[in-house]
Amino acid sequence: MINRLVIFGATGDLNARYLLPALAALWTAGHLDNRFQLTCVDRADWTDEGFRRWAAEQLDRHCPSSPADVRKAIADSARYRQANATDATDVAPAITGDGPVAVYLALPPAIFPATVAALRGAGLVPGSRIVLEKPFGEDLDSAVALNRLLSEVVPEQAVFRVDHFLAMTTVQNVLGSRLANRVLESIWNSAHIAEVEIVWDESLALEGRAGYYDGAGALKDMVQNHLLQVLCLVAMEPPLSLGERDLRDRKIDVLRSVRRLTDDDVVRRTRRARYLAGRIGDRDVPAYAEEEGVDPRRRTETFAEVELKLESWRWSGTTFRLRTGKALGHDRKEVAVRFRPVPHLPLGLNEEAAPNVLRFGLEPESMALALTGIGTGAHALAPLTLTAHMAPPDLPAYGRLLLDVLHGNAALSIRGDEAEEAWRVLAPVMSAWSRDLVPLVEYPAGSDGPAAVRGS
Repeated sequence: MINRLVIFGATGDLNARYLLPALAALWTAGHLDNRFQLTCVDRADWTDEGFRRWAAEQLDRHCPSSPADVRKAIADSARYRQANATDATDVAPAITGDGPVAVYLALPPAIFPATVAALRGAGLVPGSRIVLEKPFGEDLDSAVALNRLLSEVVPEQAVFRVDHFLAMTTVQNVLGSRLANRVLESIWNSAHIAEVEIVWDESLALEGRAGYYDGAGALKDMVQNHLLQVLCLVAMEPPLSLGERDLRDRKIDVLRSVRRLTDDDVVRRTRRARYLAGRIGDRDVPAYAEEEGVDPRRRTETFAEVELKLESWRWSGTTFRLRTGKALGHDRKEVAVRFRPVPHLPLGLNEEAAPNVLRFGLEPESMALALTGIGTGAHALAPLTLTAHMAPPDLPAYGRLLLDVLHGNAALSIRGDEAEEAWRVLAPVMSAWSRDLVPLVEYPAGSDGPAAVRGS
């Protein structure tokens, strides 16, 4: 296990909201102790004590339920270094020391290449690891170039392209439920499943993230990263084991099976939109184009929907719909598996039975199965829903990811060829949207999204 963690971009939102609380969770669970060394790097002219005060405030704010002594231990363990992450001379003092180090790039993806080049120039201790947040590159060419650069610094097994979705208990439960239950795996194919919806709709608006989001948009921020990863777990063939090679081989099989979209396909099977001014709950939300830091000329989408088909024996004939939207009227974060209707109802009924739907709630964590039964009236069908609420996980998603990084378990990180394949899947969409083949429509904040949103 590596006991040294260096976080670049340490005064940013990612460290404040997720990484520091994750470290507190690891400490509480006994995974870290006084041997752990935390070095935090950023451009701000802070001292160790100044950073520790800031870290303590963030821990108090974002994980108040952690024991006070744990929050103090995490804050007190931090050393701060002012440095330009793209300058090898600045970077070197932060990463030098006894033994290997895990370097976490909590930075804007646009400066990943320059930072990796600086790490190469500074020289990492053998056995060290590099952690990169999403998105990995901005397109296929940049992902290939970044992979090539990383290979010059550390071996592939030491590169952790993390996606916290893969560490969410409910996302893992999608795979566990189908593989551990014969009743599900036997019908987990196109003969029985008509459609799978993977949805991350949120009432959250931009919330001050224009610096990153306006250069990415919903397609890159959510679909290309998170939702494609969930698709892989839903559609993959059963792996021989959950080890990193078997699991990641089966995931890339799914991405390679995605039928390439033509321009006509993109026009018919994708949508993009952005929100106008509106009201969500008790708050007024300005139009996206009027949010601070947004450049309206970029025409960045806040809603994206893509329908995909897989060319495989298991899934030929099933539609996979990936959708995400911001500033919507309500949150809907789930995987909805819609089964085909029964071919015949031998009950003398004129009505049709609603298709069964198996829902994996991603946030909050839940699982529900919608069935149809006979109601109280004679010859009347009635819906019946079986619901299970999951116990809270032992560790938050980022806690699980950091633990895997420190232990060198890469099963839940994204392999280089997989990262490239994900860009290949959406390259036709990005190209067609850049040429305005699909109109950028609008929807009021607080609404259900653009007209004719499918699913519910």
